[in-house]
Amino acid sequence: MLTKTTETAIQILVFLGRYDEKEPVSPREFAERLQSSPTYTAKITGMLVKANILRAVRGAKGGVVLAQEPQNITLLAVVEACQGRILADYCDGIAPIHLTCAYHQAMKEAHDAILNVFAKWTLADLLKKPGPSDEIRSKVNCRMGL
Repeated sequence: MLTKTTETAIQILVFLGRYDEKEPVSPREFAERLQSSPTYTAKITGMLVKANILRAVRGAKGGVVLAQEPQNITLLAVVEACQGRILADYCDGIAPIHLTCAYHQAMKEAHDAILNVFAKWTLADLLKKPGPSDEIRSKVNCRMGL
């Protein structure tokens, strides 16, 4: 459902929020921590800057910092910054939805549920528990607990 780009963006945001970085962090540092390409992490941070989720800092010690407080950054904003708006087209956009076929009514309901969940969860919520509990940490492969 989420692309690798979106998941990596969430990892970057969790890292910035978790370690309360006040100094800019470069895409190269993210790449090292995520074992990813610096070009790829630069592309992702650029998307988040364009969406006003991150702020770019230029200079020798440049990089990115959070542009907003974690409680104001929703998963929906991150998903849409990386994947575009979550759109749906039900029976060629005929409204009202109750006149469409049952399949498109179900898809509209699923679409609305996804939007509601992504709009409800924030970076602050993710930072409350950035990794799995100690009792299962060694048994799961969680990429969020950098």
